[in-house]
Amino acid sequence: MFSNPPSRQTVQVPLPRLRSPLARAVFPVLGGLFVLVAIGLATWAMAAVISSGTTETSERLAPSRIPLGSVVNRAADVAREGPLLFPGLNTTRGERSLVLYHRGAEPETGWVVYAAHPADRPADCAVDQIRGSRTFIDCDGREIDVTDLAPPDLGIFPVVENREALYLDLSGLGRS
Repeated sequence: MFSNPPSRQTVQVPLPRLRSPLARAVFPVLGGLFVLVAIGLATWAMAAVISSGTTETSERLAPSRIPLGSVVNRAADVAREGPLLFPGLNTTRGERSLVLYHRGAEPETGWVVYAAHPADRPADCAVDQIRGSRTFIDCDGREIDVTDLAPPDLGIFPVVENREALYLDLSGLGRS
């Protein structure tokens, strides 16, 4: 019997090859750009789903109540380390920094919130806390007590629930 060599019609046709140097340089770059665009679109789609398609903040992205834990534990923290500093709450730029302070012997009462800037200076005069104390250094280098800080924006206050749990309530703030 005769054995015929296989013809090109029954063998897989080889894939076309890029022959010019320009084609070999441009096609991989275009492929990489396509992948980057696909990743960007996927990221945008995930953000749109998370934000529910709105531009306003939601409870998932910026909760209006921040749980701080047990009133007993937070009161002990304040007594041991000084007021608690919360930088940049409920904002995208971080300009709303708050200080939580506890005064008195009863952990269920005596919670006070201050804005993290001196009462006699604008909000852009941020303070730094001296560790382990209730003293702060302002933007002018002055040492000030926690009670010399500015009151917070309206709608910001501490909440004690069931005489056990402490929350920082930001629900009075405008959502923008």
